[in-house]
Amino acid sequence: MSTREEAEAAVKTLLQYLEKDSEREGLKNTPKRVIDSWGEIFAGYQQNSADVLEATFNGEGYDGIVLLRDIEFNSTCEHHLQPFSGRAHVAYIPVERIVGISKLARIVEMHGRRLQNQERITKGIADDLEKHLSPLGTAVIIEARHGCMTCRGVRKQNAIMTTSAMRGVFFEKAEARTELMQLIRSAPLSN
Repeated sequence: MSTREEAEAAVKTLLQYLEKDSEREGLKNTPKRVIDSWGEIFAGYQQNSADVLEATFNGEGYDGIVLLRDIEFNSTCEHHLQPFSGRAHVAYIPVERIVGISKLARIVEMHGRRLQNQERITKGIADDLEKHLSPLGTAVIIEARHGCMTCRGVRKQNAIMTTSAMRGVFFEKAEARTELMQLIRSAPLSN
């Protein structure tokens, strides 16, 4: 693994490739700022799912769908280092244990804050919920706009990529999937 100094030097090299005057005032501290921002953008590498999902609670017999929808997230495409962002819908049907709802948002954040592809985020969230909660079913649906599609290449501004992972009863039973989709599409809460 590289040192911080090596990382800043690499950013400086990229700036020299892009900009004739890479020492001008506006760029002088850019390598430091880039590495600082990457510490936040890629904070998911410092986290693991066991820590995020460790605190569970007695489900008290609840056996319906638990859904947290419209979880905003940002990530970075590993192929072009372009941002992509959107929303995730994360659901499970508990057997004995439930998890605090903020943990569902945190597991999305953990996966998003790494160099990624959308398929891996979707699968990773579902895998983690299955591993740590052992639910009857897990469902993850992610919808996102990708910078590599909007600002380069085909330049399609309104293209939205959707991925899903359906496990357990959400995969096996059409009724469970139908109920989940109705909950996702239901009207938002008004203020």
